[in-house]
Amino acid sequence: MPTVGRMTAITSTAYSRDLGDELRRLREKFTGLTGHAFAEQLGWDPSKVSNIEKGKARASEIDLVQYLLTCGRDTTHFEAFRDRYRYAFDPYVVTVPDNLRTLALAEAQAKRITSFDVHTMPGLIQIPEYARALFVEGGRVAPADIDKGVQLRTERQAIMRRQNPPECLFYVHELALRLRVGDDQVMEEQYLRLLFHTHMLRIVPMSAGTAPVRQSARMLFSFEKHTPLAYGETGLGQVFAHDGGAIRDSREFFKWLDAIALDEGQSRSLLANYVSGLRKDLDEPPAELA
Repeated sequence: MPTVGRMTAITSTAYSRDLGDELRRLREKFTGLTGHAFAEQLGWDPSKVSNIEKGKARASEIDLVQYLLTCGRDTTHFEAFRDRYRYAFDPYVVTVPDNLRTLALAEAQAKRITSFDVHTMPGLIQIPEYARALFVEGGRVAPADIDKGVQLRTERQAIMRRQNPPECLFYVHELALRLRVGDDQVMEEQYLRLLFHTHMLRIVPMSAGTAPVRQSARMLFSFEKHTPLAYGETGLGQVFAHDGGAIRDSREFFKWLDAIALDEGQSRSLLANYVSGLRKDLDEPPAELA
């Protein structure tokens, strides 16, 4: 009879679900076995494989060894995975800036997403040309990796086209509208994309003062079956927080933004002004040099 083995049940996190999904992908790629057949091969109860792969329970080090060796992975792979896995269920997890897997999985599983950014348009409604210009002008992505970066960002947006997309509310600072990314055509098309999504867009105007400008980009996720997630990012890393204090702070932050942001109609009018102003600039002949 299969043995369940020791396994610590605990509240899942965005990172534990990401790493569990990574294990599932390894199983499917290197064994071709279903979760039930894989459990039989290991002598585990099928629920154990399911809970580990869903990030709902912490696997022991022995569990990870058995799992990865059955997938044909070597000790080097195991040690690298174990080093990441030890933090999987922490209430705060900091990852490298270019870690898109954890963020993308959180977006895909979310029931509601609320976000704020000062300098750029929301990633979930960026046009590919705008995303490409961000990568190029940022100077931190190797030219050979830019196409992949644009593709990954575009693939993340698939959740917006689902039959049951997450309920989104994007707070965008007016500074992001003013900062030129790419050429005029890119900016116009990006403005038009924003206009198409004004039902989920709130602009924080320049008139709100300096306090919003000093805030870093952040997001708040609500899920059907998981605890909420607060997310923040800087150039140094990404922070995934399930701590109750971080969730309360994020809710208060977005409550504060709601009080100073333009409403839907005002946001639409301001965006339309930026579109018309840009078109006016395009139509005017260049000033002649003296």
